[in-house]
Amino acid sequence: MPATLTYLFDPLCGWCYGAAPALAVLAARPDVTLRLLPTGLFAGAGARPMSAEFAAYAWSNDQRIAQLTGQVFSDAYRTRVLTDSDQPFDSGPATFALTAVALTAPEEELTALKAIQSARYVDGRAITLPETLANILRSLDLDAAADVFLTQGADLLNAVDQRIGEGQRLLNQLRAQGVPTLARTEAGQAPRQIPSALLFGPRADLEAFLIAP
Repeated sequence: MPATLTYLFDPLCGWCYGAAPALAVLAARPDVTLRLLPTGLFAGAGARPMSAEFAAYAWSNDQRIAQLTGQVFSDAYRTRVLTDSDQPFDSGPATFALTAVALTAPEEELTALKAIQSARYVDGRAITLPETLANILRSLDLDAAADVFLTQGADLLNAVDQRIGEGQRLLNQLRAQGVPTLARTEAGQAPRQIPSALLFGPRADLEAFLIAP
C-alpha cells in the first residue's frame, strides 16, 4: 500500500543526521511519498552559544550516533565547528535555506538536507553562516533557492513560520519526545508514529513495518 511519510527533523540534530541512510532508503521506494517538516528545535529560543561544555556534550553524543549508524563525525567537524565559539548552535539559517528549497524545488529538499549535514559533520563547515549555506545550494544547482534564501523575503519568512508551526503541532499530536520522528499520514486517519528505533536498525525491519497492515 502506498505510504505518505512526514519526517520531523532539525538540521542540527545529530540523531537526524544518523537517520539519513534510512531516509535515503525510504525516499528511493516508489510506494513512499516522503515529506520533510522542520520543527525549529534548535532555532530561535532553542539556539544556544557553542560553549566548551556544550561542545563536549555534543561530541560525546555524536560518538554514540556514529557507533550505532556508521555515520561520519569527522575531526574537521570536531576541531572547526565544535571549537568555534563565534558561531552559535542555531539551526535557524539552515531551516531557512531548506525552506527556500521547499519553495523552489521541493523534490530536492532531501538532497539539500543531506548536503548541509555532510558539510557540517564531514567537511567541518559552518552551516550557521548564510554564505556557506548559499554556496551549498549553488553547488547543487539550486540557484533559485539560494537567491530566495539570501533575499529573506516575506514569502520565505511566512513559509518558515508555517512549516515549523505545522511540525510542532504534529509532534504534539503524536506526543513524540523529539526528533527525528517519522509519521505515517493518510487522508481521513490520525497520523501514526513509526517507532524511531526503526530508523537506526536493520533496513528490512523498517520496510516491513511500512507494508504491514
